Amino acid sequence: MDAYNILWADLVTLKRHWSRYLITTLMSPLLYLVAFGWGLGRSINLNGTSYLEFVIPGIIALTAMSTSFNGASTRLNVDRLYYKSFDECLMAPIGLPSMLMGKAMIGVVRGLMSSFVFIAVALLIAPTIHIGPPFLVGLLLTCLTFAFLGVLAALLARSHEDMATFASLILMPMTFLGGTFFSLSQVPTGLKYALYALPLTHSSLFLRAAALDQPLPWISLFILLVFFAAFLAGGMGILRRISI
Repeated sequence: MDAYNILWADLVTLKRHWSRYLITTLMSPLLYLVAFGWGLGRSINLNGTSYLEFVIPGIIALTAMSTSFNGASTRLNVDRLYYKSFDECLMAPIGLPSMLMGKAMIGVVRGLMSSFVFIAVALLIAPTIHIGPPFLVGLLLTCLTFAFLGVLAALLARSHEDMATFASLILMPMTFLGGTFFSLSQVPTGLKYALYALPLTHSSLFLRAAALDQPLPWISLFILLVFFAAFLAGGMGILRRISI
C-alpha cells in the first residue's frame, strides 16, 4: 500500500501528460523501425525470417529498456538533486522496500505503456508476430530490470551530469550492441561473450524467440532475473546507507 501511495503521485503527473509522453517516447522506436526494418532490411532474410520480423522484438526490448530506465531515473534524480524532496520521503514512516518499489514502478508503468503502443503499431506491419504469455512475462521482467537499474543509477548520481554520463557509457552501447538489430551469431566469439554480459541482450533473445514462436531460451530469462535481483539489492543497499 505504501508503494502505491508513492507511485500515485507519479501516476497523476503521467495522467496529465500521457499523450505528449507517448509521442516523445515512440519517436525513436518508430524511426528505428522505418530505417532498419523497412529501409535497410527490406530484402534481408535471417534463417528464413524477414529482417522486419527479426528486428521488431529487438526494438520492443529497446523501447522497454529506455522508457523504463528513464521513467524511473529522471523523476527520482530531479527529486533528489533539484527539489530535495526525496530526503523528506526518507523521513516519512514508510518502509524502505516500499519506497524503492514505489519509485521503480513508475518506470515499469511507463515502459509497459510505451511497449504496448509500439506493439500495436508493429502488429499492423507484421501481423505474424506472436504475442503470448511468455512474451508478456519477458516484457514485464525487462521493464522491472531496467526500472530498478534506473533507480539505482539515480541514487548513485551526484549531479545531473552523472545521469547523462551513465546513459552515454551504459545505455548507448546496449542500444546498438544488445542484439537488437543483428544476430549474435554474426559477431566474433570473443565479442559475443562480452555482449552476453548485457541485460538487453538476454531481453532481446527471449522476446525475439517468443515473438517468432521459436524455442525459448529460458537461460536468458533466468539471467535477466539475476540482473533484476542484483539491481534490486543494490538499490536497497544504497537506500539503507543514505537513510541513516
